[in-house]
Amino acid sequence: SSNKRQEPPKTPTTPKITTFPPAPITCDAVRNKCREMLTAALQADVVWKVLGVLWVDCKLLDCRVRIYQDVKNTDMKYKNRVRSRISNLKDSKNPELKKNVLCGVITPEQIAVMTSEEMASNELKEIRKAMTKEAIREHQMAKTGGTQTDLFTCGKCKKKNCTYTQVQTRSSDEPMTTFVVCNECGNRWKVP
Repeated sequence: SSNKRQEPPKTPTTPKITTFPPAPITCDAVRNKCREMLTAALQADVVWKVLGVLWVDCKLLDCRVRIYQDVKNTDMKYKNRVRSRISNLKDSKNPELKKNVLCGVITPEQIAVMTSEEMASNELKEIRKAMTKEAIREHQMAKTGGTQTDLFTCGKCKKKNCTYTQVQTRSSDEPMTTFVVCNECGNRWKVP
């Protein structure tokens, strides 16, 4: 019988849809409600029906237990972590996360400890990456794009270690606008 080849489990054409999985119920109402909400998040659309996943309850139980093991109680930290998972799993712009959880690419242990950055859609990751790159560029430009001087006094720290940049912000017949940055405290101001 050990030489017998095992057949893969057959996927039913119509998966069993339940609002509350038949996983062991705890004595804690918060944990039970969290399980119910996680189940609803995973069963919210066609993805899980197409995959025919019947073991959602086991995955969610593992995820919920792992979160509980990390947090040690059902206080706000536990609730916030569960809410974060629910929000990311329900995100219509991030179907890959739900699919990866249902297919087992992302294990319950992994989803339980993932950060919001890790759970984000590829589109959101690209937007965040571009915003970070832009912020770094602007920060570096402010540091390197000016002339150092002691002609200006910072109104915040009263030091004279400043860098200024002159830019034509209005029409060409108007005087240039001077932007000053204090090199000591980072205070910025505009000189008319």
